[in-house]
Amino acid sequence: MSLNRCFKVSNLILSVALIIGLGHGTHAVAQERFPFLIDLNTRTVTQLERLDGGTTVPRALNDVGRVVGYYFPPGQGLHGFITGPDGMGMRNLGLAGSSVADDAADINEAGQVVGRRSTPTPSSTTAFITGPNGEGIRDLGSLGGDFSAAQGINDAGQVVGESETAERDSHAYITGPNGTGMRDIGALEGNFSSASRINDAGQVVGHSTTAEQYFHGFITGADGMGMRDLGTLGGRNSYANDINAAGRVVGSSDTAAEGHHAFITAPDGVGMMDLGALGGGISWASGINDAGQVAGTTSTAEGGEHAFITGPNGEGMTDLNSLVDLPPGVLLMNAVDINNSGQVIATGVPEPETYALLLVGLGLIGFMARPKRLPYKKADIKGPEC
Repeated sequence: MSLNRCFKVSNLILSVALIIGLGHGTHAVAQERFPFLIDLNTRTVTQLERLDGGTTVPRALNDVGRVVGYYFPPGQGLHGFITGPDGMGMRNLGLAGSSVADDAADINEAGQVVGRRSTPTPSSTTAFITGPNGEGIRDLGSLGGDFSAAQGINDAGQVVGESETAERDSHAYITGPNGTGMRDIGALEGNFSSASRINDAGQVVGHSTTAEQYFHGFITGADGMGMRDLGTLGGRNSYANDINAAGRVVGSSDTAAEGHHAFITAPDGVGMMDLGALGGGISWASGINDAGQVAGTTSTAEGGEHAFITGPNGEGMTDLNSLVDLPPGVLLMNAVDINNSGQVIATGVPEPETYALLLVGLGLIGFMARPKRLPYKKADIKGPEC
């Protein structure tokens, strides 16, 4: 397995925690990360369950607060999960009997879930979709290769992600309603593209290689047609991670000052506005709702890594920790997604642990990357140094 060298700090920290925990037969380090569903209207915080004693990693939520992601029990691989409304009643998606690792990446309002699952015999990783409320599993196939992953779904059931082609390239794809008919949507230049999310108009966002072999965020028109380069904040690389109903795109980009900042665009992906960072360092945006509120992670003036949200249309980055009533000693490091009901999913750590993890991240701060990707993803990308 080879990993893209542009690897985001938050994923790096999680990966190191996983390696330490799994490699020594204990999950003591990884289990120190706590997943929360936060209601901004009431300032309440609900800690998500831990199925089979495993560590829970949330990835997305819909407007009724159903959360999807993955968890890993001690001594086992990754398993996809879904919760009931408001993050309650977590259950396994039912993939474990046929796979060695699986992950639920996104969910629509009907509760259809998409993700990927890996099998040992034959060795493959395949995108999947479920029926409503996470019931029933169906593989989506591929663009001709032996790898595919689903990373986003809209309310019509159109799925987007990444798949290996018959030529062994990796390309973004889109399906028809309910995951039917996978179609290659190409690349900006070169042989790589990956789709992260899709809105109900069928506009797709992700990132792709350029002629210079950098990564640039992209947006398409309706139904995945007409890929367009979003550019950067003045640096080499950018990554588009989510899109709302108006076509506002959020993600992260290298800056002209050799930093890495979260961004938001105007409707239909026009322009790219730097959201900055609370501490003047790094930030990245993971999710956006239809009001334009952005969720993500930022460095702070104290040198830590904190979850943030913004007001409508990306205005006013605010430390999420200051807006909610947290359990004693917990610090929210990463805001993963935000819905239209004022709910956010985030991960937190005990405050003393924060700085130990941060030191690991800062030692490799050049490896910035896409938040929607996971450590077990197969990749052969030889991109530029970030």
